[in-house]
Amino acid sequence: MTGRPSPSRDGSAREWFEDWFNHPLYLQVYSHRDDAEAARCVETILRITGLDHEPDKASVLDIACGAGRHAFAFARKGHQITANDLSAFLLGTAESEAAASGLDIAFTRCDMRAIRLERQFDLVVQLFSSFGYFETEDEDRAVLRNVLEMLRPGGWYVLDLLNPSWLSSHFVPHSEKTSGELTITEERTLSHEKVSKRIGIRDAAGHTISFTESMKLFSPEAISGLLQSEGFEVVRIAGDYLGAEFLAPASPRILLFSRKPS
Repeated sequence: MTGRPSPSRDGSAREWFEDWFNHPLYLQVYSHRDDAEAARCVETILRITGLDHEPDKASVLDIACGAGRHAFAFARKGHQITANDLSAFLLGTAESEAAASGLDIAFTRCDMRAIRLERQFDLVVQLFSSFGYFETEDEDRAVLRNVLEMLRPGGWYVLDLLNPSWLSSHFVPHSEKTSGELTITEERTLSHEKVSKRIGIRDAAGHTISFTESMKLFSPEAISGLLQSEGFEVVRIAGDYLGAEFLAPASPRILLFSRKPS
């Protein structure tokens, strides 16, 4: 096994998510992720936005769909779902499962900093901490501008982030687990600005591979300000996937409901 980053087409070092999210071991490391949790999150989103009561089914874009947990839940509700991701591996996994389950989902592969789809959506979702991967604020803003452009007037954007206050009080610097024949160690570092993780994976023969993850942290005030400065109206912040009121430091998530002005 090898975890050494390969170069991008322009010769520069690849970004951490290009290698890690595209590696077959990614889903084995995160095999504990819960489809029932995704379904609850989607039900909460539809309830709070009111899209579960609309006479016509909503058009939905999952801008960082991963292996498709949330996209499947929207599709099972009958909504018109487009699922996007940069990882060819995760998209392929999602496409295969959608086909096997008879789910009608359109799949696209694009970097969220450059995504431009030739349609507008009633709802764009960016779930399970899939924002804040990039080095600069300009790159984060590019994502928000793309979302705003792809929303119809009055459309919803739901952004799901970790709550830094909760993370600080529940922080675990080191953990180890097994998944099949793999031993997985995770070393975490936390600062005011970001949380990072180094993942070491060892197989039964003793071969090792490692990857990194790094994500910016945003307070509710900071992310709300960023959204508003890009033209969104922040309507509500929930603290978990059931839609409970946000209470720092008790809430594990920052689940923001924003709209494009009509």
